[in-house]
Amino acid sequence: MEYREIGKTGKRSSIIGLGCENLDGKPFEQVQDTVNAALENGINLFDVFMPGNEIRENIARALGSRRDQVMIQGHIGSTDIRQQYDISRDLPVVKQYFENLLRIFGYIDFGMMFFIDSEEDYKGVFETGFADYVQKLKRQGDIRHIGFSSHNPVMATRVVGTGLPEMMMFSINLAFDLYPAETNALNELHQGLDKAAFCGFDPTRAALYTLCEQKNIGITVMKTLGAGKLISAEHTPFDRPLTVGQCVHYALTRPAVASVMLGCQTRGEVLDAVRYLELSDEEKDYTAVMNTLRNDFQGNCVYCSHCQPCPVGIDIAAVNRYLDIARLYEENVPPSIRSHYAWLKHSGKDCIGCGNCEMRCPFGVPIIDNMAAAAGIFG
Repeated sequence: MEYREIGKTGKRSSIIGLGCENLDGKPFEQVQDTVNAALENGINLFDVFMPGNEIRENIARALGSRRDQVMIQGHIGSTDIRQQYDISRDLPVVKQYFENLLRIFGYIDFGMMFFIDSEEDYKGVFETGFADYVQKLKRQGDIRHIGFSSHNPVMATRVVGTGLPEMMMFSINLAFDLYPAETNALNELHQGLDKAAFCGFDPTRAALYTLCEQKNIGITVMKTLGAGKLISAEHTPFDRPLTVGQCVHYALTRPAVASVMLGCQTRGEVLDAVRYLELSDEEKDYTAVMNTLRNDFQGNCVYCSHCQPCPVGIDIAAVNRYLDIARLYEENVPPSIRSHYAWLKHSGKDCIGCGNCEMRCPFGVPIIDNMAAAAGIFG
């Protein structure tokens, strides 16, 4: 397993996480076998947003004495008042459900303010006692870090701007990132995404990922497979379905992403998920699918690492990512970005201008010029 820092939390997560939603309603033996497979393969991050008591109890029972081997994302405001997944900002109800989660797991590593997608959601969290309750939970040690979940890049950007969260769970996949900002891709997903509408990276979503990288807000990813549509020959909006590995790799190459939460419900599905670690670069490559759409990516790095390997060991995608952020700030590059760049073993100044990378790049990125620009900005 590979591990990444989750933003500024100081915690390191497996790049493949376990989204536990699909275990809801399954017999304990199946839950236990799936949890065991996850732990055996180094998965140390579980998302438990489901409000039902039985599934929470089953996961805790399956973990047993191994609770400290995993980090749990527990969501504040997730309820099932109507016997289905629901959202509440009513503090007595919120406390009832979250304190039951605490009773079951003892503590929650990442207390996630649940589902902030609309103006109403935002006000329900930040203009009531909800956010105060979340901060109290952290002061008491009941939660170790504050996060939130969202599908809306505008609202997510606003929440990040409050300075309260340390991490975010967000819906990221190739279709969502390429669909026009004025539509609701989450709703469109269930009706079928219109291929004719795909028009290059949604700048609002791209800016959100960049902001998270700048502010050191770690991202965990949901909707990686687009509810299975992206890997379905029948439902994919592209000319061909993506593989699970391609979907995972796309999400992991976005700025600030620490872990991809996959909704495995059996041991076999866990094993299929972690096979990502064994894939070749060619098997992970998602750019062939992107090239079936309008090519609005020309000259822009999509962090796909097609350009690798570099003969002097430069992580070209990382240099380009930090350069893209730095260019937004001209001379006032955030110290955190300078620090991340400084940690690179090899950087823009090491470029020898051989041009191998530019010959491999499917989007005509001026990589040699970018390496020189990064060296000039970062020193």
